[in-house]
Amino acid sequence: MAIQHLTDEQIATWTRAQKDEWWFKNVYRQDMPQLTLRSGLTGFLLGGVLSSTGLYIGAKTGISLGVGLTSVILAFALFRALHASGLGRDYSILENNCTQSIATASGYVTTALISSLPAYMLVTGHVPLGWQIAVWMFLISLVGVLLAFPLKRRFINEDQAPFPEGRACGVVLDSLYHGEGDEGVFKAKLLGWVAGGAALLQGICGEGWMKLVQFKLLAMDKWAGLTEPWHLHDRIDDYYYAWAVKAHGFIPTILGTDFRTLGLRLVLDAALIGTGGLMGLAVAASCFLGAFINFVVLAPMIIQLGDIAPRMGPDGVLIPLSRTEIVNQWSLWWGVTMMVVGALVSLLAKPEIFTSAFKRKTGAASGAAEVDLLKNIEVPLWISWIGVPIVSLLACWATHAFFGVPLWLTIVSLPLIFVLTVICTNSMALTSWTPTGSLSKITQFTMGALDRSNPGSNLLPAGMTAEIASNAANLLSDIKPGYMLGGKPRHQAIGHVIGNLAGVLVCVPLFFLLFTKTDANGVVSAAGMVSDQFGFPAALQWKGVADIIAKGLKSLPASALISMGVAAAAAVAIEVARIVTKGRSGLSAVAIGLGVTLPPQATFMMFVGALMFWFMSRVHKVPGTRGHRIWVEGMEPVCAGLISGAALMGIGDAIINVLI
Repeated sequence: MAIQHLTDEQIATWTRAQKDEWWFKNVYRQDMPQLTLRSGLTGFLLGGVLSSTGLYIGAKTGISLGVGLTSVILAFALFRALHASGLGRDYSILENNCTQSIATASGYVTTALISSLPAYMLVTGHVPLGWQIAVWMFLISLVGVLLAFPLKRRFINEDQAPFPEGRACGVVLDSLYHGEGDEGVFKAKLLGWVAGGAALLQGICGEGWMKLVQFKLLAMDKWAGLTEPWHLHDRIDDYYYAWAVKAHGFIPTILGTDFRTLGLRLVLDAALIGTGGLMGLAVAASCFLGAFINFVVLAPMIIQLGDIAPRMGPDGVLIPLSRTEIVNQWSLWWGVTMMVVGALVSLLAKPEIFTSAFKRKTGAASGAAEVDLLKNIEVPLWISWIGVPIVSLLACWATHAFFGVPLWLTIVSLPLIFVLTVICTNSMALTSWTPTGSLSKITQFTMGALDRSNPGSNLLPAGMTAEIASNAANLLSDIKPGYMLGGKPRHQAIGHVIGNLAGVLVCVPLFFLLFTKTDANGVVSAAGMVSDQFGFPAALQWKGVADIIAKGLKSLPASALISMGVAAAAAVAIEVARIVTKGRSGLSAVAIGLGVTLPPQATFMMFVGALMFWFMSRVHKVPGTRGHRIWVEGMEPVCAGLISGAALMGIGDAIINVLI
């Protein structure tokens, strides 16, 4: 059944009451199951699994990946298979939509764990208790949900805003249930087979998995004399360096600095290949260019200059040069400048994001005097009017009590947070892009100007900005397919809260298990959080801005200040070129800056993944062929399989190494 929608003329001339009446009579499916026990439970479980993969990928790359379409395909295939085997009735289209809404909500709520929260831990050295982090994350995500529903009536009901990503999800759902259902099963099988292969590769590379198999299951340490488990090194250049050390072979250097010190390694990582495929060639190439400029060209020169050097740690132990030291001592400054300036220029180039967000239709067009036909379907506005101030004040108190931010400062930040949330929501409505990173920097610099003495004073209010804006904008994007397919908004609101809870309950314990350490006295620290495996590039960006605010620019070496000036000018030029050429120039200043904070090995593998999918799409251009079906139409399931299979096995490997 084709999805019904209003014409452009109807959108422009009808009142909201007329649009609501049309939707109620022509689209709304009041008797179809939506938020049922099985859709809620499936969404909760899928959300927990997929959000954990998002945490894993975010810690590696700083990128938050949406899981909406992945959860749609998985839920469709699962219940279609159960129905075919006689074990349960098939999912309704609205149950599937509710499942994806819950699953995506669980993914969005975890972004603080790869950005503002680890940045706070790195800057202050203080790791809050797990329950404190969970409560804080849930409160601010709930503010986003409560803010979304007054905005829903404005952006979705009245303006019929496109929300491209949400609309795409609705179209996919409609095609699965009213088109070729076998296509959905094919994509689910494709995702499963690819995930299985990626998981097998990651398992062979995982020391923990091989220790479990070889020592615990096969007892090879007892009868075969093994002292260390065999596993395939994911850093495949380890084999060359092991030979070179023994044979006094060639060790590659740049201006006297070892490749390994610069982080120039070769790795085998299926998750990064899948991430590159989803990023696309332009963004992945920009990340790779940023890494090349920094680690191949600039870093060796600055090391020779002496502005990057080994330093003495707080415990009196010499800290040698490494990729992390290169980034923290020098490269972060120009990388952050490139990202912030590029994001702001891109944002300012879309003035409609600001202007249309605050426009209201007047007179008859507003429909203010009309009867609210949907009052028993929509979330009552009084819930938001009462809930937003109460939950916001609770979030402010939690930020003060758990992180030491002055209470008055958290309250002062609220009006700015709400204004930026509206702007971010409008951006999502127009472009499916949420500029939370650049918008949160406005809060970070504003709060930092009021209190430079406490890093938490700028990091945590800015974290609130990012999380509230992200939850509100992404909830509206999730509501869009529900509106297209005739779903009940109240059910999606409840589903989003369920998803937030799932993400918090799964990812907070996982964060502590994977990325923090406990010393002999039982004190939890963030020592070793940033590593070659988990670079936390988003957190380093937040930390860099906090350091600029705290220390001021005068504390930086002259070379870093020059690099920041050049980076700012280059970011403006690159983004202006993108605007003038309507995206055909290819390069992205934000992605170039991101490439500076990512491990070079990650940027290379993402570039390889993007290049591979681009090449295969060029080879298999003809629709209807098997190659086109796999590499073009099935690109997202293949990428999702690579990411989920490798990420879940990687998480399992890390857990096994902790427990065994």
